Amino acid sequence: MKYNHLSQNERYQIFSLMKEGMNCTQIANNLGRSKSTISREIRRNKGGRGYRPKQADQLARERSIGSRNARRIEPGVLKAAFDRIAEQLSPEQIAAELPISHEALYQHIYVNKADGGLLWKNLRCQKKKRKRYAGGTDRRGQIPGRRPIHERPADVETRRTVGHWEGDTVIGAGHKQAIVTLVERRSGYARLMKVSHKTSKQVADAVIKKLRSINARVKTITFDNGKEFAEHARIDEALGSKTYFADPFSSWQRGSNENFNGLLRQYIPKKRPLSTVTDEELKMIEERLNNRPRKRLGFKTPKQVFHESLNRVALHT
Repeated sequence: MKYNHLSQNERYQIFSLMKEGMNCTQIANNLGRSKSTISREIRRNKGGRGYRPKQADQLARERSIGSRNARRIEPGVLKAAFDRIAEQLSPEQIAAELPISHEALYQHIYVNKADGGLLWKNLRCQKKKRKRYAGGTDRRGQIPGRRPIHERPADVETRRTVGHWEGDTVIGAGHKQAIVTLVERRSGYARLMKVSHKTSKQVADAVIKKLRSINARVKTITFDNGKEFAEHARIDEALGSKTYFADPFSSWQRGSNENFNGLLRQYIPKKRPLSTVTDEELKMIEERLNNRPRKRLGFKTPKQVFHESLNRVALHT
């Protein structure tokens, strides 16, 4: 049986599932991996502060660099892989279609970077993440009628059905304007819309506008505790949904949205003013990310998986 190394995305999923209190067996079942793979990963790649995905990925990469068992890569294959990197596909997606491992491709990209090349600029998560410290308290005030995530049905966690969404806002330079991001948990399918001001009215209007046409597949929406989601009751009334709110400073409870926002930053860095982002560009980004194959979907795209569910709804109505 061929063994595939854990990807960076899987390591972030392991971290999120650990935060949810899952054990190695449960994590393995969620990722379609063996229990021994998960337990070995946590044991070998945890640090003094426990298991952290970015550190774990770096430790695994450094370990693989020291290995001498990697096979030689044909120049034509490497060139084709570099061309795909330039199209902003991830090494893991490229490895699904070319005879090259994603770990080997990462190593070649970083060698290219050391030689002054720019391939690395097409990778995600290039910048260090700053951790917020707030003593475990939310200082932004309470949202009226807030429904906590702990009241959300347990089956939402399984990601077995389409219809459960996560919502967030991404801000630009100077905290002016924002992009509302909505991600469906099972498929990873996303909807994007820019708002000129991050007010609760504009954000609620954007959520309703982007999801109204597919509200047959909008059962729940989980937000963070930003006051821009204060009009959640109006969203529920318009969409027939039920909204929930994650615990303060618990981003792993909305892992799908956090991961997607990282993908979005590949196209729209934090320092870029959102006034320079056009609706046409945002639509292009949405289409590109929705049509990017995902390993956890058997290398189907989020759009394929989501629309297959819509087709099933149509057949039963």
